[in-house]
Amino acid sequence: MINTFAQVDYLASAGRSVWHRASAFTKLLAALAAVGAAVFAPGWPALAVLLVTAIALTVTAQLPPRLILAAATTPILFALLFVLASWHGHLVDALVLGMRPVISSLIALWLVGTTPYPDLFAPISRVMPRALGDGLFLTYRAVFTLLDRIERLWKALFLRGALEGPLRRRASMMGEAVGTVVLYGFERSQRLYQVMHLRGHSGRICGCRHWLEVREEDAWVLALVVWILLSSLYLSGVPRT
Repeated sequence: MINTFAQVDYLASAGRSVWHRASAFTKLLAALAAVGAAVFAPGWPALAVLLVTAIALTVTAQLPPRLILAAATTPILFALLFVLASWHGHLVDALVLGMRPVISSLIALWLVGTTPYPDLFAPISRVMPRALGDGLFLTYRAVFTLLDRIERLWKALFLRGALEGPLRRRASMMGEAVGTVVLYGFERSQRLYQVMHLRGHSGRICGCRHWLEVREEDAWVLALVVWILLSSLYLSGVPRT
């Protein structure tokens, strides 16, 4: 998991596609338009076009096929439970329910895989309370170190045989492991706050302004928004069967 997060973070900063050079603001608009169209699309014709569009976006963004496949298949496992719970014998309805989360997952991968995290969180922090926006910004970076800590701790427990034996013993060991990670996260947050305070933290962590710098590549993103809206509106009137 830590390798996947790190790979996405690296691709967002090191990518050279036209989507990487576009501003975060227009890409956020495109992502909201695509997810909104997927949620409110009444039938499979519009969803099929959105799915092809989402796949094309991830491919043209030069994202690894493994990540694209993971983003497309992971939501299916969760959507399958909902489909089975609401099954009425209509295959088209099941197809519609399954396509919505797949499209949203691919669009989310395209957004985070082409936008560096400071530019991605900067516009979000402008519409949130300052403490919440800064907390999200710091949490994103802390996830990498905490996941790495959990992975090393899990390997240590496995190599020392702590995951074997009676269930009561394993539950006790896992509880101690979780407590260790919580204390480590708390101690790290204290040290991080002290470092920020010593370096003159002024109350705003992310002052990035690159997210609003409109470039020539933003024309492609705006064309994408127009394509999503027009195709969804047109295909919404196409019969579902």
